[in-house]
Amino acid sequence: MVDDSSDAADSDSWLHPHLGTTTRGGHAPREYVVALQHVALTLDADPRWRSWWQQSGLSTCELGIVAEGRLDHLRPSADIRRLEDRLQANFTCALPTGTASAERTAADEVREMFEVIRQALTLPALPPSPPLPCVPRDVPDVPVTAKRLPEPTHEPEVQGYLTLTQIQEFFA
Repeated sequence: MVDDSSDAADSDSWLHPHLGTTTRGGHAPREYVVALQHVALTLDADPRWRSWWQQSGLSTCELGIVAEGRLDHLRPSADIRRLEDRLQANFTCALPTGTASAERTAADEVREMFEVIRQALTLPALPPSPPLPCVPRDVPDVPVTAKRLPEPTHEPEVQGYLTLTQIQEFFA
């Protein structure tokens, strides 16, 4: 007998996070990626957020998040598109710095992303953020698209951030 419980849970989900990182000589920031996924799954399970999303008239939000290492950051870097009955929203975010916890930074970043989505879709105000349960210690590996940035071969460009085209191509 096949267990369909995970399929049923996926069909009930309105939020589908896709995570990515840019790297240059380092590794993907696992703790931060886990925190981003944890925040997204918490919002997906929250009845107030589900009710808020239903007002969009779209079935799902595919939320692509690229955590940029040491790149300068123009905020927000976003590409938002309607594709039939779903929204594809790709964002960049900075890695946590200083003493900020990965989970708190992730919660702030994801809320800011949804504020951009809210404005783009002209939805009502965001619901309150639900309390974040502690991230489980035994989280399995989070699927992450990691792309190594090429080492600069000449004077670095002034750009210092991912363009919208680069964000679109990241998850292609």
